[in-house]
Amino acid sequence: MPKPKPISFSREVLESVYREARSSYPAECCGWLAGPKSQDVATRLRTCTNAQASGDHPTQADRTVDTAYVIGGADLLALNRELNGEEPAKLIYHSHYNGRAYFSETDHQVATSPWGDGPVYPVQQLVVGIGPRRVEEAVLFAWSDEDEGFIEIARFEGAEI
Repeated sequence: MPKPKPISFSREVLESVYREARSSYPAECCGWLAGPKSQDVATRLRTCTNAQASGDHPTQADRTVDTAYVIGGADLLALNRELNGEEPAKLIYHSHYNGRAYFSETDHQVATSPWGDGPVYPVQQLVVGIGPRRVEEAVLFAWSDEDEGFIEIARFEGAEI
């Protein structure tokens, strides 16, 4: 079975995510990219507040904002509303402060349906690895039914941001 096709987005959109990651560092940033319903492209960034400081992480309440993220209630409601709109969310993004872009076990738990039947949301997942001086890399993940989990489908160079 072929790998899922990556949602496309411009370097300008990616650098907007990178700037958000830089402004949040060392805390994890979070948000989503949205785009036209009829196309596999993301054109608009929607930043979210990382509500992890409230300790409401669904699986890791003891972690801090530099090692976990939670899309807060109002942002989560907006995400759910947008999924059925003309410009639905296409991917959720978040950052890791250690410079590595990987899909952690916690990321997988939070992004997967508690019933074990696929992703919670019909979106891809972009993880940005940011360090103290630069964005090191970003990796895009998508759900694979064959692998019963998220797999890497695209990798992006970092930037001096």
